[in-house]
Amino acid sequence: MAGRRGEMAYRFYRVLTYSISPLIRLHLRCCKFCGREHPFRWRERLGCPSAARPAGRLLWFHAVSLGEGVTAIPIIKRCLETSSDVNVLMTTTSSLAFEVLKFRLPSSVIYQLAPLDIASSIDRFLKYWRPDAILLMESEIWPNLIMGASRNGIALALLNARVSENSFKNWCHPLTFSFNTQGIRFQLLQAPVSAIHYCGDLKFEEICSQLMHRKVWMASSLHQVFLEAHNVLKHKYADLVTIIVPRQPHNGRDIALKLEKQGISFAHRSRVDEITHGTSIYMVGSLGELRELYGLTPTAVIGGSFTPGTAGHNILEAAAAGCAIITGHHVGHFSHVISKMRQVNPLSVLQVKN
Repeated sequence: MAGRRGEMAYRFYRVLTYSISPLIRLHLRCCKFCGREHPFRWRERLGCPSAARPAGRLLWFHAVSLGEGVTAIPIIKRCLETSSDVNVLMTTTSSLAFEVLKFRLPSSVIYQLAPLDIASSIDRFLKYWRPDAILLMESEIWPNLIMGASRNGIALALLNARVSENSFKNWCHPLTFSFNTQGIRFQLLQAPVSAIHYCGDLKFEEICSQLMHRKVWMASSLHQVFLEAHNVLKHKYADLVTIIVPRQPHNGRDIALKLEKQGISFAHRSRVDEITHGTSIYMVGSLGELRELYGLTPTAVIGGSFTPGTAGHNILEAAAAGCAIITGHHVGHFSHVISKMRQVNPLSVLQVKN
């Protein structure tokens, strides 16, 4: 019954996208004149190619934007290293993403803007490029593309796959989840267990490799600048990298200005900067990634606990990642948690003044 409903829903989607395709073409032309689409490459969004298809096997990598595109780069490089006869086609939805990616992608990679998920564009794109496999990044689940790949016998994979809680609720009835929520959600949406493989978050694999031989510590949920501590540690450890996660965006801007004034080299995650040999500070603007970032560092300083009137911030994510935690004494209702942790392991949390 579920399969029947899914088939009917897809038929409705295909008819709908086909019927509104003239309006979509008109919208694309308007976007071109308004500067929101590439002035010369906008036809690629309709599946019209602007490059020749090379002979031999072709892997098509698709990412919606810059962040997902950067995540795909190590996989693309690995594919080219292991198979000399493989060609790679890369697409993104945003032309702005390509302006950054073109300097990081191997020179042999072909780049195109991604076709819109309307029947005519997808059919035209697949007929011309004839990919041997399609690798979609994260949540790029497009019905016409997926069904088109199935009809043409093209292998398809969703890398770093994720379904947001809101999307899942729209597609299925809510259930209680356990470990590896993303994989469970895909199973509940009828994906076979044999097709799901958990290998960690690919977004952080490249960062992990860049930090592999560096001394790393993190200062998170900051309300003030920890540059004094960074400078002291940097003097002792020349290869130090400090990961700074401000509590509020304006704190991040203030820290960035102070770093620039002091001439301290830093990379910013929002700009998808690489952590190079000369990088000593890595700025992260989103608290939403703390859980994964804690896995990159053995030590975490949790802010909001060093001055009177503050009540500390959540230390549980850092503890779950195995970090040694440093906080102040103003931890509010987390004092009970800290007491329990220190009973089990006295070195798990260190409370310091100033």
